Amino acid sequence: MKLNSQPLIPLLAVSVFAAVVFSLIVGSGFAQPRLEVQPPPVSPAFSRLEEWAAGRWDVADRVAAVSLPLRSAGLQSPDSGRPQQVARQAPLLSSISGYMDFHVNNVEGRDASLDFHRFVLLFAHSFSERVRFVSELELEHAFVEGLEEAGELELEQAYIDFLVSRQLNLRAGMLLVPVGIINERHEPPVYHGVERPFVDTIIVPSTWFEGGAGVHGEIGRGVRYRAYVMAPLDSSGFTADEGLRGGRQKGSESSVRNVATTGRVEYVGIGGLWAGASFWRGKTGFNFPRVETQVTLGEADARYRIGELEARAQYVHAWLTGMDELNRTLQRTVGVNPNVASQIRGFYLEGSYFILPKPAPREAAVFVRYENFDTQYRMPTGFNPIGQFDRDAWVFGLSYYPDPDVVLKIDYSVVRNQSLVINEPNSFNVGLGWWF
Repeated sequence: MKLNSQPLIPLLAVSVFAAVVFSLIVGSGFAQPRLEVQPPPVSPAFSRLEEWAAGRWDVADRVAAVSLPLRSAGLQSPDSGRPQQVARQAPLLSSISGYMDFHVNNVEGRDASLDFHRFVLLFAHSFSERVRFVSELELEHAFVEGLEEAGELELEQAYIDFLVSRQLNLRAGMLLVPVGIINERHEPPVYHGVERPFVDTIIVPSTWFEGGAGVHGEIGRGVRYRAYVMAPLDSSGFTADEGLRGGRQKGSESSVRNVATTGRVEYVGIGGLWAGASFWRGKTGFNFPRVETQVTLGEADARYRIGELEARAQYVHAWLTGMDELNRTLQRTVGVNPNVASQIRGFYLEGSYFILPKPAPREAAVFVRYENFDTQYRMPTGFNPIGQFDRDAWVFGLSYYPDPDVVLKIDYSVVRNQSLVINEPNSFNVGLGWWF
């Protein structure tokens, strides 16, 4: 849906101001109804800040926290009002959770656009105390037209957990690749900015998911790990502009002639601190039997909060071997040289401060983020980089929480590249996100 950007910005500003004022008035007690009905207390698992501080960012942790017993767990007895005994000793637990993203993007030189970017439902079920199922079904851009002409319907997660012990558990199915801050934890209330960071969309191709299996657990005090074997990337989809992004197979009859290995280690033993390191490695040239290509990716990140100040940092570097031969093969096959690099890398630094640190609906933070991302950081011998793909960005914005699970976001992105011919557009963005 295209909108005229001139009347849109003042209208959005008025709407945002009205929403903030209304929430502040209601939250401050100036407008109380006669009959007070106490709402149920908000679970700490629902609070973005408390979850972050406690380290409960795994989606399986979240859906487990909101699980509700279904009637199917037992037959209702009409005389006693209690469920009759069934053969299964442990109760069956199922839950529905989800998150949504609603955006207005006003990109420089284009008409502003209104997009219901994501509608996501998470279904979880505990078969027993040791066997549970978690899934995530995502609809992007409101509808699917077919042949990827508009919108996407993706099964981003669908796995079974076999809980053996705190130290060692098994997991198999459709899995999120455990790389970076955003890929596994991408619900709107847990990051600043209307859009996800550039580094986490262009260098780490979020949302990145594949079929696979592996182990996960917690060792000692606050050391968590995940290690999987998964379907690899397809190097025939690599590009100069978006790096690895087009190589995701997304679990759709994925080739596993060569499996990839990936893993992540996190430390959450200190309150307010979350530090992690990830890797991914796999052969990627299965569509061209005579072309040997491989990707090795390494990543490190850290988040820390002290008082009302939060800071984040992330660095990602990928080494791509065999790209010279891949470029020549694609040139001969499709007539276009993709000019894929031999190394790509990106990093960002972000700081935020809660100017309204009181509980919702009086919780708001301002933030600034600097990003640098280059999809042609190093080129194979005989190929030259293009300045257009060496980019950096400053993103400034505000995140306002009328409820711990609802966020209203406003930001402005200033993007630059090293090209003397092609300029990157700036953008003004407004977003509404929520999870439940």
